[in-house]
Amino acid sequence: PAQVDKAIEKFGFAMGPFRMGDLAGNDIGWAIRKRRSVEQPDMKYSRTADKLCELGRFGQKTGAGWYDYQAGKRDAIPSKLVEDMIAEHRKELGITPRKISDEEIVQRLVYSLVNEGAHILEDGIASKASDIDMVYITGYGFPIFRGGPMHYASQQGLFNVVQAMQRFGRNPNDDAKFWEPAGLISKLAAEGKGFDQA
Repeated sequence: PAQVDKAIEKFGFAMGPFRMGDLAGNDIGWAIRKRRSVEQPDMKYSRTADKLCELGRFGQKTGAGWYDYQAGKRDAIPSKLVEDMIAEHRKELGITPRKISDEEIVQRLVYSLVNEGAHILEDGIASKASDIDMVYITGYGFPIFRGGPMHYASQQGLFNVVQAMQRFGRNPNDDAKFWEPAGLISKLAAEGKGFDQA
């Protein structure tokens, strides 16, 4: 958790996803996952967060989540118990850990937003990519100097975004379906265009 949070915070977010989960309450996501598992029984996701909640580690409100907290303070202290829980869960699944770069962490987090944004454009929910960027900048704290996820992806080159997503999808421990690029991304990448040229 600490590496993921540090990588995305270095990218420019005020708070990483694990710190955010601890602030919001990990039991909120747990309730959503329980409901979704009934609605979508074939949904693939890591059960690590469920195991965390089964330990009663709901975040700052319980003094323990992905991190440990001291009474009256909000400082996220890396937790040996959580690190051991993750290692044990990984071992149960037969997964050999590998080194993951901060760059890959950022790509996985940001490109998943980009892919969902492309689906939103395809569905006509948003009319242009810059609208999605504004929502992420003003509503979700996406680093303003990055211009939003869609702008950032265009700057990286959509061909490169597609290549990264396909690489993630080939990982046998990953969800290949999740990483299928939206049709709009594939089309723009093939044409050498960005979202601003859609």
